[in-house]
Amino acid sequence: MMGILAKIFGSKEVIKSGIELVDSFHTSTEEEIRAKTDAKVALLSAYAPFKIAQRVIAFSFTFVYLSCFGLVLGFTLAGQVNDAELVKQVLEDFQVGVAMLIILGFYFGGGMAEGILEKRK
Repeated sequence: MMGILAKIFGSKEVIKSGIELVDSFHTSTEEEIRAKTDAKVALLSAYAPFKIAQRVIAFSFTFVYLSCFGLVLGFTLAGQVNDAELVKQVLEDFQVGVAMLIILGFYFGGGMAEGILEKRK
C-alpha cells in the first residue's frame, strides 16, 4: 500500500509526514486526560507554598483565640471576673475576633468559592 502511495505522491517520507500531521491534529481521550491531569498537578504544586502559609496563619490565630477563650472561661469559673474582663478587653483592643472571622473566611471561603465555580462549569 505504501509503495503505491509513494509512487503517486512521491517518497515514503512525504506520506509518513502527512500521516503524522493528520495524527497530530487529533487529540485522543487519553491525551486529553493526561494533559488535564498534568495541568492540575502543576496548579497544585504552584499553590503549595500559599497553602502552607495559609495554614500557619490560620492555626496561629486559632491557637491565640482558643487560648484566650480558655482563659476567660477559666477565670469566670474560678470567680475571678476582673481577670476575665481584662482578657476580654485585650481581645477587644486587638480585635482578635474580627481577625479570626477574616482568616477563617479566607481559609474556608476559598475552597467554597472553588467548589461553586467548579459546579458552574
